[in-house]
Amino acid sequence: MGSLFAELARQAPTNACREVETYLREIPEFRSWETKPRAKAETMEYSVWLRRRTIELSPDNSELTDDDLRYIAAIGEVRADAGMSSDSRQQVLQLHTTLMLRDIHEAAENLRGGEVEELMQVMTWFAPQGDRGIVAYRQGFVTVLRRRLPYVEQVALLARSLLTGDPMAADLAAALDLQLPEFCAVTVIRVPDRPVGDRELDVEIEALVKTHRVPAVWCPENGTRGGELIAVVPCSDEAIRLPSAPDAVGDLVADFAEAIGRPCAAGTATAPLDELPAALERARRISKSAPLGKPSRRLRPYTVADVFVELAVADVPFIDAWLHTVARNLEPGPDLVTTLDAYYRHDMNRGAAAAALNVHPRTLDYRLRRVAELTGIDPASTHGIRTLSTVVTRRLSGSWA
Repeated sequence: MGSLFAELARQAPTNACREVETYLREIPEFRSWETKPRAKAETMEYSVWLRRRTIELSPDNSELTDDDLRYIAAIGEVRADAGMSSDSRQQVLQLHTTLMLRDIHEAAENLRGGEVEELMQVMTWFAPQGDRGIVAYRQGFVTVLRRRLPYVEQVALLARSLLTGDPMAADLAAALDLQLPEFCAVTVIRVPDRPVGDRELDVEIEALVKTHRVPAVWCPENGTRGGELIAVVPCSDEAIRLPSAPDAVGDLVADFAEAIGRPCAAGTATAPLDELPAALERARRISKSAPLGKPSRRLRPYTVADVFVELAVADVPFIDAWLHTVARNLEPGPDLVTTLDAYYRHDMNRGAAAAALNVHPRTLDYRLRRVAELTGIDPASTHGIRTLSTVVTRRLSGSWA
């Protein structure tokens, strides 16, 4: 064993102790160790073991064995069984990785950087095997959650994981036999404060989750009986370019509105899977700007195209980005911005607009159809008038660089 590995072995108990003390200091849930010395001792034992396995395996770049991974998964199970939250689990993994890297860095510094090959060996080993260990730990954690939590709570945990970018989402989805799609529509259904005596929504939410098989979580509003139902609905890549909500979102909103029998408002925003936290922010803003609708199957989810004027008044930054996207979609067409400008300036009179452009009315019709094809917005619709006229004004005024 080379000098760097010998130094890591010498410091293993001290470094493990530092890790345990960091957990106590940084993670409130670990402070129960003050009355549970056995749990603290088990964590210390695990921390020393993991450091020693690193020293044993990294010189030959050997993988963690199946027994090693089972032991790591068992630690995840123990932590979940003790009631550790998902937030604390993620914090443990981050702290552990940071402290292990610090151990290696400090050992190299103590040797004044003379063991470059050994440093490269341990770092080459650490990244892939660290990932395998984290996956095993998460899987152990999820195993207990499946055993302890009702189905609807597991689905709610999956929704939270997706909306916060927690890697555990993949393990939860697999445990629930749900596919993680590449694109999703985050939908926020806002339910105002309900009268005292109104039934809780647990039954309706559980039925909705089981029917639609999508991650969803109820988030009550503090101090009220209202709140938000947040759902993550799979959609196609084409759907994220359209101004309207995917059909599956409309079905879910209609079912929930009909079931609760109270006025509510829904907002939805589409995004790739790794951008769901930002999509949640957009959907929540849209739902707060959307009007409350009567509880019926005709209630529809609003998108940014429906309420962008209200949001723009509130100076919401993503509105400008969305309008930029619509403008870029018009670029492949022939003179589409100029055509729309003439169309709206002449109160959508086809003959007058065509004359102003010095083109045949059929040419104007072709260009308007092309606008609809490129943007998914009908220029003659209410959405089109509000959205496309704003795009034209900003483009022709030079307010966009």
